[in-house]
Amino acid sequence: MRPESRQTERAAALPLLLLLALLGGCRGDEQARQRISGSYDPQTGRLQLLKFDADADGRIDTFSYMDGPRVLRIEIDQDDDGKIDRWEYYGAEQKLEKVGASSLHDGVEDSWSYAGPDGSVARVEISGRRDGTVTRTEFYEKDTLVRVEEDTDRDGRVDKWESYGADGGVTSVAFDTRHRGTPDRRLVYESNGVARAEIDPDGNGSWRPAAQR
Repeated sequence: MRPESRQTERAAALPLLLLLALLGGCRGDEQARQRISGSYDPQTGRLQLLKFDADADGRIDTFSYMDGPRVLRIEIDQDDDGKIDRWEYYGAEQKLEKVGASSLHDGVEDSWSYAGPDGSVARVEISGRRDGTVTRTEFYEKDTLVRVEEDTDRDGRVDKWESYGADGGVTSVAFDTRHRGTPDRRLVYESNGVARAEIDPDGNGSWRPAAQR
């Protein structure tokens, strides 16, 4: 999964801004008001769900789950195929905390992106088996992949580490073959693509050529 641009993030957040404007009684588009409906808790009367036809095609595509005036989560069907393909999660201060996505566009949420202070994607978590369990975490700097941590055996601990250069190429891949939580073997790639094998039997960061005894 590649990180979304800040422009895409802002565009996708527009339904939230519109819904909040309508809720707040601001002078909004009357046609937009007609495309929104709400569901309320029968006991407390608090708003629970807002449904909105964002593209005015007659089909609901945006579902905002609410706690009264506070937005908890927004689910969006961006391609109008009847399946949710974007999930937005909001914190107590109504700030977007993470965005979920479906890699196969089948309504199954299998990855989550988190923005950094500058608004660009800083981290992406991926569920390899699409069951909600994160097995791979990608770290980005200014939308560029810099490193990856992966739990290949699904025991809850990272056992594979990847590092990337400025050109997007892999610079090293390390493995935890002893299940200690630290790498003990790695491949380091030179600029010409040739890889050298190194070992760290004690797992303390003291690497040496694999052939050395």
